[in-house]
Amino acid sequence: MATQGIHGNLLEVTVVSCSKLKDTEWISRQDPYVSIEYGSTKSTTRTCTDGGKNPTFQEKFVFTLIEGLRELNVSVWNSNTVTHDDFIGSGKIPLTKALSQGFDDSSWPLQSKTGRHAGEVRIILHYTTGGNKPPKDSTQKPSKGFAPSAPSHVAPPAAMYAAPPPAYHPPSGAYPPPGGAYPPPAGAYLPPYPHNPTAYPPAPYPPQPVTYPPPPYPAYGSHYPPGNHLIFLRVYIYMCV
Repeated sequence: MATQGIHGNLLEVTVVSCSKLKDTEWISRQDPYVSIEYGSTKSTTRTCTDGGKNPTFQEKFVFTLIEGLRELNVSVWNSNTVTHDDFIGSGKIPLTKALSQGFDDSSWPLQSKTGRHAGEVRIILHYTTGGNKPPKDSTQKPSKGFAPSAPSHVAPPAAMYAAPPPAYHPPSGAYPPPGGAYPPPAGAYLPPYPHNPTAYPPAPYPPQPVTYPPPPYPAYGSHYPPGNHLIFLRVYIYMCV
């Protein structure tokens, strides 16, 4: 496949996974993500939570190629919620094989800031010279200065609209005549209880005889059981003896 004239063509980049990444966490598992830059365009994958050293992404991006720029810059980071993200490694991916053969599925090495090996990233590149550009519009365009003509109106066939059904008229006598139905005649409704004006209020109670002041209490000796004083006298004499 010829590599001449790549400007404006599309390159499909699929970030598959990473392997053997440098671990930037001491206690928990790291959360890696991949960032790809081509020219002034930058795309970032989702964060693989608890991905550790071998995260998986399977995310696809499309870049518009620029003549003379035939490599991608890739970097891998560890996402942090409180502090800044940790840099894991970066690398460059040449587009030579993808532009010449149309397809490239390879793993590319990553290096830390000190130049040490920081793992690998697997990326699939797909490039075709034909079919990437959008096809030209083949529809007929209206002439300059005139609006496109509207389609002529076609009347629908008569069979599509049937005649409405006849109106319904109830037979005579089915409903009572409206006149005289309301209000009801006098005496149609009776009170629930008979009205007796003499039942209330009730007759007053008969007067009670005057009992004040109360009669005097009987004498003390008349209420004491007879003969009990003899018992106390005998007990007293017995205790003295």
